[in-house]
Amino acid sequence: MGKGLYKKQEVYDEAAVGQMAAAYRSLLHSIGEDPEREGLLKTPERAAKALAVMTSGMDADPAGILRSALFHEDNEEMVIVRDIEVYSLCEHHMLPFLGKAHVAYIPDGAIVGLSKIPRVVDAFARRLQVQERLTEQIRDCIQETLKPQGVAVVIEARHLCMQMRGVEKQHSATTTSAFTGLFLSDARTRKEFMHLAVGAARI
Repeated sequence: MGKGLYKKQEVYDEAAVGQMAAAYRSLLHSIGEDPEREGLLKTPERAAKALAVMTSGMDADPAGILRSALFHEDNEEMVIVRDIEVYSLCEHHMLPFLGKAHVAYIPDGAIVGLSKIPRVVDAFARRLQVQERLTEQIRDCIQETLKPQGVAVVIEARHLCMQMRGVEKQHSATTTSAFTGLFLSDARTRKEFMHLAVGAARI
């Protein structure tokens, strides 16, 4: 490869991509388009590969991601990773919803590499989803794998199924939250998280 050139390597299930591309060609016909015109010749394959990427979390092992970087540590201070970008597909209309996740946990003998938390978010987000379930799945995976003293997850997202169709409210946002342990039982702990994560994100 020549100096300065970059080529991204992506691996796809060719059989699945072929099936999805055929379906996209049929959809183009159904809306009155001509899949054979120049601008659309490669669209079915591109769309199929994009959908494969956006649903790649179906094959992911979120708990395995966490277990790959677990460390024994006596630290019991709150760990927060905020402003994690979230991109997902609403399972009701297969339109994107996107926003940010704020995730915290209070260790109880084990911590995890910080980069693994955004990877867990991606693993669950890259599926056909609803925001409520996505929030709970992230919480439960961290709680069951790390067994911390508590987990907090807040997701703030905008849904294109509300902005591009339906009620067409362009500035609406949806916030979901899920807590375990100290974040449920201790109001001060929960308030500290909401101030440090959600409050700081809006400054």
